[in-house]
Amino acid sequence: MVILGAAGCGAPAARQDAAAAAGAAFEAAVASRDHARACDLLAPQTRQQLEQDEHKACPNALASQELPTTRGVQKAEAYGRQAIVRMGGDTLFLSLFTAGWKVVAAGCTPRSDQPYDCTIKGA
Repeated sequence: MVILGAAGCGAPAARQDAAAAAGAAFEAAVASRDHARACDLLAPQTRQQLEQDEHKACPNALASQELPTTRGVQKAEAYGRQAIVRMGGDTLFLSLFTAGWKVVAAGCTPRSDQPYDCTIKGA
């Protein structure tokens, strides 16, 4: 599924597939400890917030996070320029940018009657 940039717009299924591919690419980069690649897949404000919170460049800041291990995409939903990708073990929130889907929040777990609690998120 190498349809990240081109499939950002269009039919809902294409947007969902593109968001799922971006989420899977982020999780694969984290799992392989390719933090530079994972940082490239973060939304600009999320990357900036991570660096600010950790007082480190993104790859080092991301390496110090305790993100869950995932087991593949279970479900992806896209709503206009926003998407949620549920993985086995993690939930990601993504937004569509000119360069394609980017992760705006990762390491997210649901909470009863409250917003998700996310390890990494933008301001």
